[in-house]
Amino acid sequence: MPADAKGAQVIPAHQLHDYFRHGHPVPHEKPKPETPKPPAKNAPTPPASHPTPPASHPTPPASHPTPPPVHQSPPPAHQTPPPAHQSPPPAHQSPPATHPAPSQPAPAPGSHAPTHPAPAPSQSAPAPAPAPRQPAPAPSQSVPAPAPSQSAPAPSRSAHVPVPPPAHQQTPPDTPGKSSPSGGGPGSGHTTPSPTGHDGASGTSEPDQKHETGAPVGRNVSWPQGLAAASLLAAGLLSALGRRRRTQMWHRAFGQMIVRPRGEAAAAEQALRVGADDHGARLLDVGLRMLSRALAAEGRALPTVYAVHLGSESMDLWIAPADPEPPAPWRAYDGGQVWRLRAADVSEDGLADVLAPYPGLVSLGTNETGRILVDLEAAHGLIAIRGDDANRRAALAALALELATNRWSDHMRITLVGFGQELGEGLAEVAPDRVRAVPTLVEALPELEARSEEVRQALAASGVDSVLTGRARGVFGEAWMPHYLIMSDAPTEQEADRLVALARTGTRMAAGYLVAGDVQGATWTWDVDEAGRLHAGVLGFEVDAQLVPEEQYRGVFELFRTASDLKAVPLPEPSAESTAEPPREGRSSVDIRLLGRIEVDAPGPMDDARRDLCTEVLVYLATHPNGVHPTVLGGAVWPRGVSQAVRDACVARVADWVGRDARGRPNLYHDERGRIRLGSEVRVDWSVFRWLIWRSAAEPSSEAAYMSYALDLVRGPLLADRPRGRYGWLATEPLEYEAGARVVDVAHRLTVLRLDSGDVRGAVEASRAGLRFAPREEALWRDLLRATRASGDDEAVRAVADELRSFAGYDPLQPETEALIEDLVPQYRRVPSH
Repeated sequence: MPADAKGAQVIPAHQLHDYFRHGHPVPHEKPKPETPKPPAKNAPTPPASHPTPPASHPTPPASHPTPPPVHQSPPPAHQTPPPAHQSPPPAHQSPPATHPAPSQPAPAPGSHAPTHPAPAPSQSAPAPAPAPRQPAPAPSQSVPAPAPSQSAPAPSRSAHVPVPPPAHQQTPPDTPGKSSPSGGGPGSGHTTPSPTGHDGASGTSEPDQKHETGAPVGRNVSWPQGLAAASLLAAGLLSALGRRRRTQMWHRAFGQMIVRPRGEAAAAEQALRVGADDHGARLLDVGLRMLSRALAAEGRALPTVYAVHLGSESMDLWIAPADPEPPAPWRAYDGGQVWRLRAADVSEDGLADVLAPYPGLVSLGTNETGRILVDLEAAHGLIAIRGDDANRRAALAALALELATNRWSDHMRITLVGFGQELGEGLAEVAPDRVRAVPTLVEALPELEARSEEVRQALAASGVDSVLTGRARGVFGEAWMPHYLIMSDAPTEQEADRLVALARTGTRMAAGYLVAGDVQGATWTWDVDEAGRLHAGVLGFEVDAQLVPEEQYRGVFELFRTASDLKAVPLPEPSAESTAEPPREGRSSVDIRLLGRIEVDAPGPMDDARRDLCTEVLVYLATHPNGVHPTVLGGAVWPRGVSQAVRDACVARVADWVGRDARGRPNLYHDERGRIRLGSEVRVDWSVFRWLIWRSAAEPSSEAAYMSYALDLVRGPLLADRPRGRYGWLATEPLEYEAGARVVDVAHRLTVLRLDSGDVRGAVEASRAGLRFAPREEALWRDLLRATRASGDDEAVRAVADELRSFAGYDPLQPETEALIEDLVPQYRRVPSH
């Protein structure tokens, strides 16, 4: 047994519950015979294993108003499925029964078929696409449905933008030109990870729940769910946070690390990490720029995009008017009312100078099938949000946060009115180049009116027919940069009249106007109820609204204030554990590698369905050599809460996975304080790295050798390619901050030592090793430039400078880096900042 495992013994898995709870074995008692319970009287009939399918025909409207002109019609009523990729139904649910295809499209769950026609939008609203008459094929159909008709429905018919059906009711055919296949479901990578996922980090799994002993499921009521659920917002905030932290790293001194967040700031970052969807943000950004470039090359205009649905493997655009011939690699569905792009077809090549065509796309929220976005500019008028005051303000705050940090836009101006000091000043700190906060609408209107006039003049001077065409062609680029107004309180009657007159232009003006309250003359009116559901009026969506209340965005602002602190703190001193020699390579019974892609070599079996969760538990234990109490482990890996039985069952699986060492001792055990620890034959590359650095300081004559051994362990960024929605606890731990500082310091120090000794090749290798871990660290790029210059190969120096530029993209380089490039590569071309 390990030295501190005094009195320890091997515990069977079925007895682990007692050790987790009491820290000692509990004498076994003979179970008392259960008294049989009398049969229940009048027991209700259990529900069916799957819901009854909705009616084939929605309830017809009770009356029909005078039909509006075609250009006033609201978006279509047909049912457009989401992008092609759906998660299977949960294991505990029976698959839906096979039903023949209905003659009319059935309403999707969560979207209620109206019993009265929707009111016609204002005359400034653009024309929607006509609805196809053929529904999407039912899952049981073996013969594909004919292509949908292009004819428009009767003008008096109540029309809504289609709401995609749920994942388990779809079959994903992929035949262009026919009814649209299904799309990303709740687990498609664009909604908050399921709290009941099979190996979810946020909750309990269904199979494990069967083994519960009656312990209630623990829920973390302080968990900032709004931030975790806003996946695109979270991705944008983390991207902006990363830029701040690179600046912090630039200012830190050797032997120091940047300050890390605490308290509610750390909790906010943990939620952002759990929820962030970088893949979805990239798909949206790059896909839309690809569309703009392709249409411009063909001399065609960009379509009006009313809404977007994201899936993990594709993206759908709902466009008007319908166009059955999208540019490659896009594909048309539902007679051209839906354009789809697969994630596999996305490429950033040739997009450096392409302007973002639809910067006003914002997330409304999620329904049963995924995330829905709408374009604020497509309203061509005012958008009013009504309903519960707290939820309405939380919805507006979420829209503002996402707009301020999204990556599918370029330059942008956001004016916040009436939000108070907390949100206004806080968001201005997060995105100072985008956000302006004023207390009253009177102060904002002059700038908005002047901006509208500038766009009118640019349209006349450039000769383009619309803002979208200007963006696609890249002429008068700055003229098409949008300005959005978000107002927290209802305007007065006089303010509303002036605002409606400004907003209702009848054409896209690179602007969007969101106000609170019931405003007469608004083009779109959305309602947020007390339950947090958003009803999007004539757009036809009903979603779980994206909400970020004050107590949650306060944590975000504190997080960014911490990231703006340029004061560094000393790296921690070596502990007794870090100075203890780790097992040598080849003599360990378990190997855990963190300095790069996560890798675990363990002797026991592991089910692939549970591998991600068990790996995260093991990594958490590997980064806490002093041991972890089970309660602390549960709070880190399951931040939303978890039952004791589920947590203990997972730990038992990990114990079976890591097995025993060469002496038969368990590689996972509980010490005398009740903490879970890993045994002495478990080798963790990060622990080996720290030990080698400690030895390099203790033996100056062998400093370079020990540092070289340490850098050989670095294969890539820390915990690279970790699954989305996991490892949020990194925000509350010092691991990333210490590892980032130590690896960069070691690479820099070894580069200097080898250059001083004349080992140019070794210096280049040391710099490259550090860049494998931190590819955006400019101090190491400068080391690499100097080491390459020492070789006397000018072309190699220029190649390194080009490589650095490609990594930096349009982010400006640090002045010190720019100066070095100009010194080493005279007349090197500068890349203009976007």
